[in-house]
Amino acid sequence: MTSITLFHALYVAAIAAEAMTAALAAGRRQMDWVGVALLGSVTALGGGSVRDLLLDRHPLTWIQHPSYLLVTSGAALATIVIARHMRQLRRVFLFLDAVGLVLFTLLGCQIAVRLEMPTVIVIASGMISGCVGGVLRDILCAEVPLLFRAELYATVSMVTGGLYVVGVALGLPSDPMMIGALIFGLALRLLALRFNWSMPKFVYTQTLH
Repeated sequence: MTSITLFHALYVAAIAAEAMTAALAAGRRQMDWVGVALLGSVTALGGGSVRDLLLDRHPLTWIQHPSYLLVTSGAALATIVIARHMRQLRRVFLFLDAVGLVLFTLLGCQIAVRLEMPTVIVIASGMISGCVGGVLRDILCAEVPLLFRAELYATVSMVTGGLYVVGVALGLPSDPMMIGALIFGLALRLLALRFNWSMPKFVYTQTLH
């Protein structure tokens, strides 16, 4: 299997997993089936869409590949059928969510590099790709976005993107660099989940009156 085929297979699996986790959030909000499909697609494809709009990159990924909409909406609707078994699959989905975060980040960075963007924009592009879909999901579900909590999520995206940028600066071969950054970012995210690593919280309880 070539690296391109591997990354594409991981991408499809990741957007399907993101759509299914979004479907569970939709179920907790008692959305109808259309809402489930829409929330699944927005969550899985929203980060890449926002990135492409900000970078003035057209067509958007899901417009160029309409099959991705079928994957995400189909995965979201399939969740309705298998929802009762999702608890047993929790670890699988946590793993696929971690893969999605890291892979989306690296693809976003790669696109920005090809557009010859400055380093800070490359890292931001990766973070937008990896995190904004989840932010949109949480906003639509009226929840505090995971990105703004103490959990290591955005930090993993930023570190992974930074590692990719260093590899580009050193002139390392593209495919091994992508695989290495993917493994590192995935390991960091999984370790953060396993040991409950988090960023320091800012707690302010006093009023200004």
